Amino acid sequence: MSLSVKRTHLKIPVLDSPVKLCYIKFMRIAIIDDEKLICEGLKIIFQSYPDIEVIATGSNGNDALKICEEKNPELLLMDIRMPECNGVEATKKIKKSFPDIKILILTTFNDTEYIQKALQYGASGYLLKDSSPDVIYDGIKAAISGNIVINPEVAKTMLFENHEEEERVIRPLSEIQDEFGLSQKEIEIIRLVAEGLSNKQIAYKQGLSEGTIKNNISVIFDKTFVSDRTQLAAFAFKNGIV
Repeated sequence: MSLSVKRTHLKIPVLDSPVKLCYIKFMRIAIIDDEKLICEGLKIIFQSYPDIEVIATGSNGNDALKICEEKNPELLLMDIRMPECNGVEATKKIKKSFPDIKILILTTFNDTEYIQKALQYGASGYLLKDSSPDVIYDGIKAAISGNIVINPEVAKTMLFENHEEEERVIRPLSEIQDEFGLSQKEIEIIRLVAEGLSNKQIAYKQGLSEGTIKNNISVIFDKTFVSDRTQLAAFAFKNGIV
């Protein structure tokens, strides 16, 4: 007696093209605020964004430094007024030991002196605490990309505080263009920087690439004798461009 075995063949589908796997690059951030409700609230909000990973939270600058030592976040979203070690002191310590970690300061209109010091120590910018989540999200992306994040109203306040006795003279734009060798396009870019837009947002408005805008801003820095976006915003306010 013989047994016959019937073989079955599995049909394996053949794809016309290789399957492409998409990987999301997470932005690894830590949130530092002495008000627990705010800290936990921000954590919940930003954990809902698909490309943000909140890796730690803390309540003061000492916590922030420890988090940098142990978890190496890409960015700290940090309050400026905190007990034990405030945001300014923390920025100074962190940027000295971890220069590649970005620091975005959360502040109020009344903290202009603190803001200036934090920027001097290497903070990537500042946003108001009552900003919408999407504005803070855009600020996080901009800071991690190497941009300086500013709030135009706070920048204006700082400018007027630093030049209280100076009269703001509004001159024709043509005079400013002639004096500094600025084109009309460069004047418009200065205006958008002063309004707090990131390179990506400016590129979209101008119909240009982000790289082109970055190069344009570098040229504008040289022409206006400034070294960062906050100083350029001050230049814009002082000269009546905005």
